Amino acid sequence: MSPTDPRPHSLRRLTSPIGRIELLGDGTAVTSLAIERDGALPHDDLPESSDAVLDRAAAQLDEYFRGARRTFDLPVALAGTAFQRAIWEQLIALDWGEVVSYGELGRATGRATAGRAVGGAVGANPVPIIVPCHRVLGGSGRITGYSGGEGVPTKAWLLAHEGIPHSVPRSGVA
Repeated sequence: MSPTDPRPHSLRRLTSPIGRIELLGDGTAVTSLAIERDGALPHDDLPESSDAVLDRAAAQLDEYFRGARRTFDLPVALAGTAFQRAIWEQLIALDWGEVVSYGELGRATGRATAGRAVGGAVGANPVPIIVPCHRVLGGSGRITGYSGGEGVPTKAWLLAHEGIPHSVPRSGVA
């Protein structure tokens, strides 16, 4: 997408156990991943126009959901502030089944007391699943929220898929 043309360069959709997924790309990298919320994706009104990078991303996501892939080997372009990018780089370093707390992320980026800022950066991740923000839990192993798909239930599914122990808030929402 450009400032004068809001249409994405490349767009690909796929189905998954957590709902439809929409991938956007710039021709060289994945720039966005959206998980269906309330039956809709951000660009449902646009036709698909995939490219080799998005085709590869769709194939790797399919393997991930089938349990046949534990890491992604894809170029991603992460547009954000320096602090957001530092948080996202910490997420990229997480392995399958590995979790981190918001506090640990803050300490790793030199902002140990910036809980809200860390949470905001995690929530602003433009490429969830591939950049595994679902692997961030509260200090007690509790899901504190999730901005992708249907929220907490989507995150709980992803964590269970990877065999990550977690607890869900009683109401199902943070």
